[in-house]
Amino acid sequence: MKKNNKYDQDLDQNEANHVPLSPLSYIRRTAEAFPNHTALIHGDINYTWYETYTRSRRLASALAARGVMKGDTVAVMAPNVPALFEAHFGVPQCGAVLNALNIRLDAATIAFILAHGEAKVLITDREFSTVIRDALDKLEHKPLVVDIDDALAQSGELLGEITYEQLLNEGDPESPWILPDSEWDAISLNYTSGTTGNPKGVVYHHRGAYMNAIGNILAWAMPKLPVYLWTLPMFHCNGWCFPWSVTAMGGTHVCLRGVDPKAVFDAIQKHDVTHLCGAPIVMNLLLNSPEAADFNLSRRINMMTAGAPPPAAVLEGMDKLGFDVTHAYGLTEVYGPVTLCDWHPEWNEQALAEQAILKARQGVKYQVQEEFFVADPKTLEPVVADGKTMGELMFRGNVVMKGYLKNPKATKAAFSGGLFHTGDLGVKHPDGYIEIRDRSKDIIISGGENISSIEVESALYRHSAVMEAAVVARSHEKWGETPCAFITLKPGASVTEDELKAFCRENMAHFKCPTTFIFTDLPKTSTGKIQKYILRTRAEELEVQVE
Repeated sequence: MKKNNKYDQDLDQNEANHVPLSPLSYIRRTAEAFPNHTALIHGDINYTWYETYTRSRRLASALAARGVMKGDTVAVMAPNVPALFEAHFGVPQCGAVLNALNIRLDAATIAFILAHGEAKVLITDREFSTVIRDALDKLEHKPLVVDIDDALAQSGELLGEITYEQLLNEGDPESPWILPDSEWDAISLNYTSGTTGNPKGVVYHHRGAYMNAIGNILAWAMPKLPVYLWTLPMFHCNGWCFPWSVTAMGGTHVCLRGVDPKAVFDAIQKHDVTHLCGAPIVMNLLLNSPEAADFNLSRRINMMTAGAPPPAAVLEGMDKLGFDVTHAYGLTEVYGPVTLCDWHPEWNEQALAEQAILKARQGVKYQVQEEFFVADPKTLEPVVADGKTMGELMFRGNVVMKGYLKNPKATKAAFSGGLFHTGDLGVKHPDGYIEIRDRSKDIIISGGENISSIEVESALYRHSAVMEAAVVARSHEKWGETPCAFITLKPGASVTEDELKAFCRENMAHFKCPTTFIFTDLPKTSTGKIQKYILRTRAEELEVQVE
C-alpha cells in the first residue's frame, strides 16, 4: 500500500523505536537506578532492589525450567508477603499469567478458580493449607504446589513437593526474561464474583497495567522513593496496581500479613511510611483502636480508599489523626481505582462536614483513562449534569480489561455499544464530578469485598426449611455493609437464626454470610418477581449494625 503521508514514508515501526509497554520494565529500571535502596521489608527481612530484581528473575527462570510457558497460569494464595510481590514480576517475566487468589474464599470457589484458570503452578502460604488441601481434593488435574514457608505464619502445614525458597534456588538470575510480544498479552487474571453463581475471570493486559500504575502515581502526585505500607490485599486487583506503581518510583514496600491496628501504627512509626491504601473498614479499625489516642506524627500521611463512600465522621477523624484521604473508584474490570475525587484548593475553605460530602464523590477519571461518564444504559447518551438525573457509569480506554476468560457472552454484554458498562448507577454534578447513587447489580460491598446477593441466596435455598430467600445490603458501622437475608419458610418448617447462620458458614466463605435474618413474606410484582427495592428500604430502616 502506497503511503501518501510524508510522515509515514520510510519511517517504519521497528525494534529500535517501539517496545511494548509493560510494568515489568519498572523493576529493571529501579534496580539499575537504586540497587542498594530498600525494596521490601517483611519482619526481619530486608531486601534491596538489586536483591528483589534478582529474586524475581530467579522465579521466572525456575518456573520456565519447570515447564511453565507463555500463557500458562500461575496462582498464588498468600497474604501480603514478599513471595506474592515478587510474583507480580517473576511470573509475567517468564510469559505466564499471575492469578492472585482471594485468601478469604472457601475451598469450592478456590477449586473452581484453579480449574477454570487452568493453573499449572500453585504457590501457597502454609497458613492456608487447610482450605487449599480441600480445594486440591476437588480437582481432577492438580497443579504443581509450591509452599511459602513464611516464618511469620502462625499455623499451617507444607503441602507441596518444594518450598518457594527452594524453587528460587533452582532459577538462574542471569537468565533473560521475556518481554511481551504485544501490549495486549495477558499479565494477570483476577476473579470477581459479579452477580451470578461462578466467579468471572477478569483478564488484564500489559498495557493496562503499565498505564494504571502511572495513573496511580499521577493521582497521588507520588514522589520519588515513597514508603508504601501494604494494608490493602495484593490479591485485590493486583493491589490496585501499586506493586508496579511504587516500584516505578523506587519506593519501599512494607509488608503486613494482616491489618492489625497496632501493627499498622508501629510500621508507620518505625519505617516512616508515606502512603497506604485500604477500604473504609481499615480507617474504622485505625480510628477505633486504643493506639489511635497515642498516635502523633509531625507530618501528614497519604491514604487512598475506595468502595462505599466513607462516612463524614470517619473522614473527619482520619484528618485529625494525620491522614490525607483520597477517595477513588474503580472495579476489578478497570484494574482497581481509575477515578478519584481530584481535590480543589478552594474546597479547603469549606467546613469539614461539607469537605466530607465532596470527598465522597467518585469524581473524575485518571489521566490515563480516556472516558468516564454517566449515560442512559440503552441510548448511551450522557445524562444532564444536574446532580439528579440517574444513569449508568461507563468507561472507555486503555485501562479496561481484555474481557472475561472463557465467557464471551458476559464479555460482549460488558462491552455493549463500545463502552464498558459498570452496572453502577450515579449522577453527574454541575461541576463535572460524578457520584454513585445505587448499584444495579445488587452487589454488597462488605469490608472492601464484593458479595453476590444471588450467591448467598442460592446457598440459603439449599436449606430444607427455606422456601424463599432474598438478600440485600444492610448498613454496618464497621464493615460498611453486610448481607441482610429476608426468609420465607416452607409451611410447617421451623429454623432459628443461629441455625441458618451456622448453615451459611458451612456452605460459603464466612464474610459472605448474612448477619441479619428477617422471617417474613417477600413482596412481589404481579409476575412473581421479588421487589428488592422494598427490602432494601426495610433493611435501611433498621438501626445501623455495630457488632
